[in-house]
Amino acid sequence: MKRVRIQRWNKQTMSYLGDWRQALRAPLVYRVANSTFRIQSQYLALIFLLLSASLFLFGFPLLRGIVRPLPANQCVTQCRYQKYNKTYPLSSPVRTSKGFTYRIAIVSDLDHDSRSLDKKNLWYSIMKTGSLFWNPSTNSLSIIWDDRNQMLTSSLTMKGRGMELSELVTFDGHLLSFDDRTGVVYIIEGEEAYPWVILMDGNGKNTKGFKSEWATVKDEYLYVGSMGKEWTTPSGEFQHNNPLWIKIISPCGEVQSSNWISNYKRLRQALDIEYPGYMIHESGAWSDIHKSWFFLPRRCSRERYNETKDETMSCNVLLTTDENFVDIKVTKVGTLLPLRGFSSFKFLPGSQDSIIVALKTEEYQGQTATYIVAFTITGTIIMPETKVIDKKFEGLEFI
Repeated sequence: MKRVRIQRWNKQTMSYLGDWRQALRAPLVYRVANSTFRIQSQYLALIFLLLSASLFLFGFPLLRGIVRPLPANQCVTQCRYQKYNKTYPLSSPVRTSKGFTYRIAIVSDLDHDSRSLDKKNLWYSIMKTGSLFWNPSTNSLSIIWDDRNQMLTSSLTMKGRGMELSELVTFDGHLLSFDDRTGVVYIIEGEEAYPWVILMDGNGKNTKGFKSEWATVKDEYLYVGSMGKEWTTPSGEFQHNNPLWIKIISPCGEVQSSNWISNYKRLRQALDIEYPGYMIHESGAWSDIHKSWFFLPRRCSRERYNETKDETMSCNVLLTTDENFVDIKVTKVGTLLPLRGFSSFKFLPGSQDSIIVALKTEEYQGQTATYIVAFTITGTIIMPETKVIDKKFEGLEFI
């Protein structure tokens, strides 16, 4: 009797399992009012495949940038989640009956004197502002400086030095400046300087800050360069090539180090300079209008570097080159003054990048001074060199 019950139970169980398997194989049927539709298993697979492909396409570029370093010859990953702010200058020029008025600013590099004497563990840079007047009909310029200077301060230093600001540039709607001692890039808002990113020397794998000297915007990326000369001892003995690298920074603050040794060498070869001769760069800019690089080197010498003689090795040339540094043009600018070299420049907004406003600085036997000058890209002076102050200012920008 017991064996019969077990057999009946087994038959019922097998029947239930068979019904269950058949139900799984059959398509699901749903009724909505008087309509009937089926979701076939193959359609479910197709939907899943499409969703997976979409997730892969949108998520893989971001994941790749996180888990795998970018190749050295590839630009840093674009910031996909914000639109680049192209505002330039940050304040609109004022149009008058005689032309245009622009706001400008310059920042100081006071070297050892950047340390505050009044406050402990504080270093500072002076930001001087003013108004530049341009009359397009006569192509004349003039400048009036504000009476009050701004003091930009920071406690970030390297080996007891800091806030030796070497350049000013507008990038993604922000005014930036660069400490050539610590490698810190500062965002300037009013009279405050906020650290944004830190640039390290050479290929980026160093403990020393990058000696930033010039900066410009190209293709919505910030290009920051050093002096473009081999690092040597004061008497000219070779140490390393770190100053011949540049940094490329995205609006998100991603940094790529790029080897520019060949580019810098081609620039100095345009003046028949070969190592141990040298060229020192403190100003450079990319022009979207001309699709060209522009450089105003501060020092040019066919002789081996010597720290004392270097103070009298200034040059008066504008170097213009295509994007690949193949076709390089040399243009003389004004009269050569061996003590006075270019330290920063910007194209005059509204001039179609045909007019340059530049700073020139002197450093001789412990004395410093800064001058401002304007000229066309063909070398014609339109505002003679005018003394600004007996201090060294190395950054200029239209604000």
